[in-house]
Amino acid sequence: MPNAAPRFHIEEIRFAERDVVLRLPFRFGAATVTSCPQVYVRARIRFADGRTREGCAAEMMIPKWFDKNPALSNEDNFAQLRQALSTTRDAYTAPAPANTAWGHFASHYVDGLDAGQRAGRNPLVSSYGPALIDRAVLDALCLDAGLGFGAAMSSDLCGVDPNHHGLAPDLAGFDMGAFLRAQRPRHRIAARHTVGLADAIRDADWTAPAPHDGLPSSLEAVVARYGHRHFKLKLSGDDAGDLARLARIAEVIDPVAECVTLDGNEQYADAAAFAHFLDALFAEPALRTLVAKTAFIEQPIQRATALALDMRHIASRMPMLVDESDSTLDSFGAAQALGYTGVSSKSCKGFYKSVINAARCAQGHARGGSALFLSGEDLTMQAGIGVQQDLALVAWLGLAHVERNGHHYVNGMAALPAEEQSAFLARHAPLYEHSDGATRLRIVRGELDLSSLHAPGFATGVEGSDIQWDAMRTNW
Repeated sequence: MPNAAPRFHIEEIRFAERDVVLRLPFRFGAATVTSCPQVYVRARIRFADGRTREGCAAEMMIPKWFDKNPALSNEDNFAQLRQALSTTRDAYTAPAPANTAWGHFASHYVDGLDAGQRAGRNPLVSSYGPALIDRAVLDALCLDAGLGFGAAMSSDLCGVDPNHHGLAPDLAGFDMGAFLRAQRPRHRIAARHTVGLADAIRDADWTAPAPHDGLPSSLEAVVARYGHRHFKLKLSGDDAGDLARLARIAEVIDPVAECVTLDGNEQYADAAAFAHFLDALFAEPALRTLVAKTAFIEQPIQRATALALDMRHIASRMPMLVDESDSTLDSFGAAQALGYTGVSSKSCKGFYKSVINAARCAQGHARGGSALFLSGEDLTMQAGIGVQQDLALVAWLGLAHVERNGHHYVNGMAALPAEEQSAFLARHAPLYEHSDGATRLRIVRGELDLSSLHAPGFATGVEGSDIQWDAMRTNW
């Protein structure tokens, strides 16, 4: 582990929440979300000389994604995620020698999964705790060093060591330092617009009144306002219904689309069911242009069996990306053996996992396996700290586009205090705009300007002062 990586104690971790109400229902798979909490994390770290720094992070608690057990209510899902956060806090703040940022993560990773399993939490739920806390910790470390996320990662401020505790033995011979130094953060990125299963394709599709907030409520209106050229289309598993709906979507996006991805959302029981859908998809004349622009399909098979089925014969027809089944640090390797060549980068699964999987893709390319790829996916990230940190991550990874859907389903920062909205707009003017009564993401010709995110901190710029913590619903 590099000597340059500073060591510190994690002195305190606190959580607060805000309720987020969606302006449009977001349907994915069998679930429809209309509201959920967003959790904020504050972590204070202490160095050997006694000085302290505080950092923050934020993430939505989307129900029915981390654990899709139909016997669990949305409140049950929220409680699971809170438990994961509390368990991680207890581990990270327990008395122990000072450690690097990576060392804090690696030292507790396996024990955290084990504790979650004993409590009935799956690995995705358990990973939610370190995913947020690691970001808040790194924000504090970056602010102390006066470095932005990209500069901090490229200089290995975290002390990333895949061999620490044997977390990524497949990278034992990989030059991680060279990989980190080679990254060149992007300053612009394309926003890949999500078309949910409940979304209107055209304005005329609305049977109930659309929101009167000045924002687009249909796909055609979204394209007209934001100029999107990248799209992510949700599938329901109903072949006939999906094909008819994709044909209607194609009428809108075929003239402008540069890249399309499909999200199977675990809606197919097995390889045969998914192969049947692909047969019909490829045979549909109205979808030829859309299929030609489709880069990959995301997680078509339900997670319970996805990593037990050989999909290589199907993957030869369309690249496949593993998402929900990418639940632990070694999942991507298991998925590759079955035909998956892509893996999602999702901040809710942990930015260290994204870094490790990106290194695996680079190692594969160096060995001639150029098919391996990483893709930036969303979990309805909201304007503010959450979306900024995810964008800083995918920018450093060099991704050309990232799924963004929070700006469509939620009315920007409309629910936040005016002073907080103004603070974010002033600090990150290239990323935000004030329009239709609220501060929101600024998307021009389908792209986001990330230039403000390279300031000190993990895409924050200053020690949490832009956030009005006293306006939160809870503080625990």
